[in-house]
Amino acid sequence: MSPGRKLNLAFFQRPAIDLARDLIGTVLVRRLADRVLRARIVETEAYVGAHDKACHAYKGRTRRTEVMFGPAGRAYVYLIYGMYDMFNIVASTVDDPQAVLVRGAIPLDDWQIDLSGPGKLARGLAITRELNGCDLTGKELHLQSRPAGPPDILVTPRIGIDYAEEWKDSLLRFVDAAVGQRPGSRHGTKLKL
Repeated sequence: MSPGRKLNLAFFQRPAIDLARDLIGTVLVRRLADRVLRARIVETEAYVGAHDKACHAYKGRTRRTEVMFGPAGRAYVYLIYGMYDMFNIVASTVDDPQAVLVRGAIPLDDWQIDLSGPGKLARGLAITRELNGCDLTGKELHLQSRPAGPPDILVTPRIGIDYAEEWKDSLLRFVDAAVGQRPGSRHGTKLKL
């Protein structure tokens, strides 16, 4: 797979629902001291602002969520269950706390690793809370455009947010249809870009 162009800040400065959809097929690049890791994003979830009961910003601005209220194109990395780092991409504009959780990817360049969940993805790409607030247009962690045309995408409700009342069934999860759904995933409808 040939490398695409590096995505600039304007790519991230839009609503999370649009960003989540358009991240499918892009390539996440992680530079480490001894090598470069690349993975094609195949699953995302949008968190659309302070009114979204599943979004961390719903409970207000805190030290943990501060990065979500800042500029788009930053990493929002937090710990869940006391053991998994989760990698999100801040979307929209300053003071409009929207983000996209990157739920799954496929490793590239003959790299063999399971990136089929958000915890595995962060661990496999060495994305930790130390990268919280990192500029995603920099060298350490960035994204490249899709090397091919837009994929077919399944749209489903988000996973694991039963607490979010009426928001739990919102169609805000996007999955590359070629990869399909994981066992236990909620069924969705196909979207052609």
